[in-house]
Amino acid sequence: MLRLMLDPTAQAAQVALHLSNRDLEDRLQIVGRLGGRKVFTTSLGIEDQVVTAAIARSGALIDIVTLDTGRLFRETAELIDETETRYGLRIERFRPERDAVAGYVERYGRDGFYDSIEARHACCDVRKLQPLGRALAGAAVWLTGVRRGQSGARAQTPLAEYDSERGLLKVNPLADLSLEEIAAYAETHSVPLNPLHARGYPSIGCEPCTRAIKPGEPERAGRWWWEQDQTRECGLHVKSSATTSPIVQRAS
Repeated sequence: MLRLMLDPTAQAAQVALHLSNRDLEDRLQIVGRLGGRKVFTTSLGIEDQVVTAAIARSGALIDIVTLDTGRLFRETAELIDETETRYGLRIERFRPERDAVAGYVERYGRDGFYDSIEARHACCDVRKLQPLGRALAGAAVWLTGVRRGQSGARAQTPLAEYDSERGLLKVNPLADLSLEEIAAYAETHSVPLNPLHARGYPSIGCEPCTRAIKPGEPERAGRWWWEQDQTRECGLHVKSSATTSPIVQRAS
């Protein structure tokens, strides 16, 4: 097991250093040797499918969960079952509470997220953030499929950081990889992918909140496309000095 310092920021720096200049499966094996429960949250996009495949190939002891918001594309829901069968693993589904959804609908309407940023954030809170809190309960390490190249808001994503809001180590093993590198891994290892990618959806979320992108648009331009804020996020991976402390980038 990797020895870690007690200070969480120093711990994140140490983990990031160990992950630098390693391939993906090596990175996951290192994370798997960390103490405590490790949780990877997948949204079934190409990045997350590659991480899932690498977890299975590496044998790392990492739990895999997904946030079943109740508004997923049919293709995404079907891919959950296909992925479990392909790799012989379980992807635990965390769903929104019925009462919370009912409260949202009563206040804003089922599709009220189109009407205001406040309503959209409230929907993401009910369908994503609250289930995420339950998914990460008791976890020491949270793994994501976030990459720097996905958007300007994610351009400084470190390999490891301390998430002080959630009180855990957050590891982004794909942070410094390009989409081309990820696609190459998927092709080499025949990773099952969401068919929506081939239809112009590089980033896939809930069906009513995601559209195909136009030529030349950024990868995440199809997410909440009706909003003007170019740094728009759902809140799962918001970076701020108040919530996270980014550490150590990959050596160039």
